[in-house]
Amino acid sequence: MSSEQRLVLASASPRRLDLLSQIGVVPDAVDAAELDETPLSQETPRQLALRLAQAKAACVATRHAGAYVLAADTVVAVGRRVLPKAEDAAEVRACLELLSGRAHRVLTGIAVVSPDGRTSARLVESRVRFKRLSAADAEAYLACGEGIGKAGGYAIQGRAGALVIALQGSYSGVVGLPLYETTNLLEGLGFRRPQAPP
Repeated sequence: MSSEQRLVLASASPRRLDLLSQIGVVPDAVDAAELDETPLSQETPRQLALRLAQAKAACVATRHAGAYVLAADTVVAVGRRVLPKAEDAAEVRACLELLSGRAHRVLTGIAVVSPDGRTSARLVESRVRFKRLSAADAEAYLACGEGIGKAGGYAIQGRAGALVIALQGSYSGVVGLPLYETTNLLEGLGFRRPQAPP
């Protein structure tokens, strides 16, 4: 890959690395941006997801001249309320109680900075509906521990997949990186995916 085709993923998420590998893209470097992710006053969940993705891309681009930089941010929201990235079992439980038996939105902002400094960004919105969770459902999910560190306290690609009644939108976007839109952003700025060997 030429120097103009270096790709840096501005995220430490192993899920985003896995998703990129599904479409044959392996970043040359992973360099996560450490930003304050607190919503601004009056900021909507949609605005938050897009702002954070753009800010992460811009921050990391300053450290990688001549590279494409890809960043993303996923926000789980019920109405205007943004659910946290659950830091412990108590936060996972609180998220599950809020999501039980209702629909919520998963908003993933993606942003790409090209080697010449151009930036493109998109917001992808999906709707997810959970079944009404019994106490046993909640306890089993808490026991597996996978909700810790996840936006909204769950990972759809894991055991929480069994709790989802319906999904409208981008499955990969709910996991953390909408692949269709990501491919379009990268290619629109001139990035070319490596060709698979014949």
